[in-house]
Amino acid sequence: MRDDLRVDGGATLYRQYDVGYTIALDHAAQLLGDTSRERLRPSRTEARAIQIRNPPVQGALGSRDVRIGDTTCPATLSANLFDFGLCSLQLRVQAPRNITWAEFSAFGAALGSTSEIGTILERELRAVLERIAPAVERPGVAPLSEEYIVFRIDRLERADMSIPVAEQLTDERLVPLLLGERRTLSAAARRELVPHRFSYYEDDLTVLAWDNALVVEPRAEDRDVEFVLEFANAQLLELRMYDQQLDAELPALYDRVEAARARRQPRLSGRFRTVLSDLQTRVADITETVERVENSLKVTNDVYLAKIYAAALELFREQAWRRGIDRKLGILRDTYAMLNSEAQAARAELLEIAIVVLIVLELVVGVLRRGA
Repeated sequence: MRDDLRVDGGATLYRQYDVGYTIALDHAAQLLGDTSRERLRPSRTEARAIQIRNPPVQGALGSRDVRIGDTTCPATLSANLFDFGLCSLQLRVQAPRNITWAEFSAFGAALGSTSEIGTILERELRAVLERIAPAVERPGVAPLSEEYIVFRIDRLERADMSIPVAEQLTDERLVPLLLGERRTLSAAARRELVPHRFSYYEDDLTVLAWDNALVVEPRAEDRDVEFVLEFANAQLLELRMYDQQLDAELPALYDRVEAARARRQPRLSGRFRTVLSDLQTRVADITETVERVENSLKVTNDVYLAKIYAAALELFREQAWRRGIDRKLGILRDTYAMLNSEAQAARAELLEIAIVVLIVLELVVGVLRRGA
């Protein structure tokens, strides 16, 4: 393939962590002080179709120099805080200017394998959490994290500038950058692995893949596509985290139920009280949080950004994660109903025994009185 494209651009690496049950964003903004910026919202005209209940707070964390392959590249670091307890760290790395498409693809491959980035992000996460600790309810970093890379091209120079960007960047060019494949894939594989392409103007393009995306956007201030992709990844992380928690809690719940049944207590109806209370609280917490996550961003019209957001949700299989959570929550609710019915039956049995005992006592007392 003839390498007739010259590129100015870079990449933003997102790494997202669940750090607590909720974050009070106004309080967090005060704690971040001068580094905090105004609440983030999409800026395009058609972005009115996207409603954000509680926009995230962004904090600037300064500049870094990062070694990418054989080149030292300037980078800026920031953190976006979401009210549902998520911290999204962004490392925006600038690639060398006026490089060929092949060199930009090599830059992308080297970025994903740079171990230094992980060290930087872990250190900055601890620093951010120390600063915003009073604003976090039930703090604690979950073992799961989500990582996504958005390659950004601000200028794409091509031999024939009259040809739209979407036609210039064919699947053959995109596969090395987005999939890391050096060998030529079949046409069927390309269609399956790079299915989501969006273009609004002739000079822009968005291509989505499972763990990265390409955004060609000549307007430097326009970061709306990155915004909705970050939101979709944040929602994916929360769903994955609660799905994993439910996977761990179901076997533990069965063990607790068996242990409660094995205990001998004078009050038969009270042996499930702690289990029922914990179960009810857990179901309420997860249901409330998942609903808050899913309602944090709503699309009211099928416009360009909305299509990208919907495609990202489909690509990340968020509906499949949600169905899995709903199924496991259904098991918890059924378990609660079963234990509650068993506890009510035990109470009814205890009441019946008490009534029988009272009747017997009354008969005994009556007999004794007659004998006296």
